[in-house]
Amino acid sequence: MSKVRVLVGTRKGAFILTSDGNRKKWNISGPYFGGWEIYHMKGSPVDPDRIYASQVSGWFGQIIQRSNDGGKSWGIPGGEKMPDSYDPPAGESNKFAYDISSETGKPLTTHQWYDGSQKPWEFKRVWHLEPSHSDPDLVYAGVEDAALFKTQNGGKSWEELSGLRGHVSGPKWQPGAGGMCLHTILVDPKNPKRIYVAISAAGAFRTDDGGETWKPINRGLKSEYIPDPVAEVGHCVHRIALHPSRPDVLFMQKHWDVMRSDNAGDLWREISGNLPSDFGFVIDVHAHEPETIYVIPIKSDGEHYPPDGKLRVYRSRKGENEWEALTKGLPQSNCYVNVLRDAMAIDSMESCGIYFGTTGGQVYCSADSGDSWNAIVRDLPAVLSVEVQTIF
Repeated sequence: MSKVRVLVGTRKGAFILTSDGNRKKWNISGPYFGGWEIYHMKGSPVDPDRIYASQVSGWFGQIIQRSNDGGKSWGIPGGEKMPDSYDPPAGESNKFAYDISSETGKPLTTHQWYDGSQKPWEFKRVWHLEPSHSDPDLVYAGVEDAALFKTQNGGKSWEELSGLRGHVSGPKWQPGAGGMCLHTILVDPKNPKRIYVAISAAGAFRTDDGGETWKPINRGLKSEYIPDPVAEVGHCVHRIALHPSRPDVLFMQKHWDVMRSDNAGDLWREISGNLPSDFGFVIDVHAHEPETIYVIPIKSDGEHYPPDGKLRVYRSRKGENEWEALTKGLPQSNCYVNVLRDAMAIDSMESCGIYFGTTGGQVYCSADSGDSWNAIVRDLPAVLSVEVQTIF
């Protein structure tokens, strides 16, 4: 029988929620890596047993964890052991990045990388992990400060796709309120050389040659809070989503505005329509209906909670300006949680399941495409990310 596995990253560890295809009764395991921030967990689309996790500590830096058995056990691909003051799961330590200088050849700390001048460039954390659609050992990683890395050996070693950080617009990039993070990576399932990324607060970029060269794809965006509201770069993009059957059609939740592009990001138009607020962090697309999209509005950039204290998911059946509020099973009074940019996911069951997690520690599930909701777990640490694996 089919199974659904929900991967939840929180401020204080990782949790895995599993259920059968009915999605009524859930088994909860965790916390894994208790006390560590788990910014993102994601499973391989081609190997249901392979999961990657971004594990962060102010003491020990950035670690990438990997499970080869669906999260039952974890290891750290690479060479060195963890510090003695931390008792890690069984496995070896991977230095996330290595010194590429032929002069020293020494591994750096887990959050340093040498640029062409041989000066260490530091990053704070890995925000997003994106496994390949075809190879379980190929994974992309977006980091803060904004850069893109990839591994081709399951996380043992990483290389930077330096064409992005070296783009002529790079010196103009500025951090958003959450830092200058590369938080979205979308690989075109029909053309793996085409990759979309989004950076807060620089905007969206696309490569058509596997990461060698990049172009900003922000035409049509307008941001009143920057000196030039229609600048080529400088927009605070919160999230981008696509449906694998139509990878040229993109949907975006911006700092303000919900946007759509029908030409791979070359031009965007607003579809905020009748939403109560066009500010939010998440956006996603129905598994079987490429025109059906979901957002969760937040009151404003200063008040990160639902308008009127009512937690509502909004659905557009046409990917346009008409939105309907989905409220059944969600709190409709005195609710002041936030839903962060990586905290929504969609399964591929016949009756499409929608999931999201909140900063209040709840994870909600709708097994009927959003018509009704149920909290499948409560009282977790603040949820940073939610991903789902559908296992047939």
